[in-house]
Amino acid sequence: MRTLNLGILAHVDAGNTSLTERLLYEAGAIDAIGSVDDGSTQTDTLALERQRGITIKSAVASFVIDDIAVNLIDTPGHPDFIAEVERVLNVLDGAVLVVSAVEGVQAQTRILMRTLMRLKIPTLIFANKIDRRGAQYEGLLAAIGERLTPAIVAMGSVRDLGARDADFTPFGAGDAAFRTALTERLADRDEAILAAYVEGETPPYRSLRKALAAQTGRALAHPVIFGSAITSAGVESLMAGIAEFLPATEGRIDEPASGAVFKVERGAAGEKIAYVRMFQGVVRVRERLSFGDGRQAKVTAISVFDRGPATPRAAVVAGEIGKLWGLSEVQVGDAIGLPRIPAAQWHFAPPTLETLVVPGRAGERGALLAALSQLAEQDPLIDLRQDDIRQEIYLSLYGEVQKEVIQETLAGEFGLEVAFRETTPICIERPIGTGAAFEIINKPPNPFLATVGLRVDPAPIDAGVTFRLEVELGSIPLSFHKAVEETVTETLRQGLHGWRVTDCIVSMTHSGYWPRQSHSHAVFDKSMSSTAGDFRNLTPLVLMDALKAAGTRVCEPILRFNLELPADALGAVSPLLSRLQAVAQSSAIRRATSVLEGEIPAARVHELRQRLPGLTRGEGVLDAVFGHYQPARGAPPSRPRTDRNPLDRKTYLLSLTPRV
Repeated sequence: MRTLNLGILAHVDAGNTSLTERLLYEAGAIDAIGSVDDGSTQTDTLALERQRGITIKSAVASFVIDDIAVNLIDTPGHPDFIAEVERVLNVLDGAVLVVSAVEGVQAQTRILMRTLMRLKIPTLIFANKIDRRGAQYEGLLAAIGERLTPAIVAMGSVRDLGARDADFTPFGAGDAAFRTALTERLADRDEAILAAYVEGETPPYRSLRKALAAQTGRALAHPVIFGSAITSAGVESLMAGIAEFLPATEGRIDEPASGAVFKVERGAAGEKIAYVRMFQGVVRVRERLSFGDGRQAKVTAISVFDRGPATPRAAVVAGEIGKLWGLSEVQVGDAIGLPRIPAAQWHFAPPTLETLVVPGRAGERGALLAALSQLAEQDPLIDLRQDDIRQEIYLSLYGEVQKEVIQETLAGEFGLEVAFRETTPICIERPIGTGAAFEIINKPPNPFLATVGLRVDPAPIDAGVTFRLEVELGSIPLSFHKAVEETVTETLRQGLHGWRVTDCIVSMTHSGYWPRQSHSHAVFDKSMSSTAGDFRNLTPLVLMDALKAAGTRVCEPILRFNLELPADALGAVSPLLSRLQAVAQSSAIRRATSVLEGEIPAARVHELRQRLPGLTRGEGVLDAVFGHYQPARGAPPSRPRTDRNPLDRKTYLLSLTPRV
């Protein structure tokens, strides 16, 4: 049987979980349809998901269409939980992007579609909620073509749009207008169809469908199906489209095992459970498995998703998604067995907000740190930062909803009451010039047996950090070069103002060491020989001197916003936008609704969300997603350092070993 690993992606409230439930029911995987509002769906299993009516964690279920086993991964739609979508993307064969026919193309929809296209993941578009008042057909197709991708193909028509009995009728071979539109769309990417079109001929309908499947499989075309997850309208056509247009594969069982970990959770006893998509080969219970960077462990149990939830099995094979027990050191993004895909990279922007987490009861800092570490290991995009000097714990996150969920999770699962201090934006620092510094071995004020020289140069925006050697590779042992490079990366996590330094080139310009030696007829004497520790300890001092010479500019995160509000409320909202430093870049009037798009500092979004309901009679809808970083206005913001502070030489040296 062929296998298809399918992701369901959407903006929050577009109906992805309801669609997942409907697909499982129509395929016979479940006997009754659950409700998001009632908290009875198959994939929203967390208590918080049932209480809030939103998906927080990605979930897997399985069903069969014809001869295809579909492993369906339902992902969160709320932007605060984009990390759950992040980890799923590398294991998908195809996707269904759910768009609300009422709300239309929203901010998160655009981000998801751009990412799917960049990764070349074959994608169908399902326009949900045609049974709801205000649903659109022509207008929605135009918006999808304009704001998502022009390479769309409407696969049918809708009758009684906006009514409870609205239904979807797929186009067929007898629809001349559809055949013409399909020919024109496919001719852009198919020379044979283009030649026939130029000659005034229409290719056979079967050939057109085959060409559409081929282009969809290469993420060059995107069929659009309208329907309703609640009434099941259009769902049969969607299931047929999944089977026809998305690329299912035969797993190669006889090849060496290769898979990827896309999710890690904890079981009832606190044990780690790894969700693995197998690309080839077989993993069996009691097998000693290699994963990640060479770590090994014995698999103690396996469950495989098959026609519904996961069931215990002796093995998980190519094409399947399984849950593995026994891998205590496993992490999200680890390769299983033979690496097949590159190391996980961020497809979405990292969190832009940070908050201080305070335990509610004295003496619980250790327990709080352990609990947060456990949550962070399940969420690669969330950074846990400790300040051991001040005994403080900082957590980066995407938004206020995520903060509330973390607070409830700590209380419900760990029995920890916590409070959060004010949420602040996470800035970055970029060098504004070139700076260099060096210190020579055995020459004051250098107390280390190492020579290190570094130069910092600005790099293009979004280039990240590049480390280069301008010294001969053999001038010092390779391990010393590695020590300098690793320490540069670590040190740049906190720049002159305490923020991560990025978009720069760091070049090593000087190097030198004392080789391994000892007194006559004596053993190795560390005081006479350079070690990697000398280079690790000296590098932060030299790097910060070079960075001070270059100077840095603090840049704050800016979000792109889409704001819909009653037209008569625009006068009340405009002064607020101005005060919050929001810049509207475009505006439009749609019936009695004003639509504004623009940019706003991340630090101001929370206040805008709080004030909006009162100014718009509760009708204002705000979507905001990361856009870019721009220089902060006024005095550059700073945050306390959590390292040994190489900017203060005396304090830094006193914090090191007694030798210094």
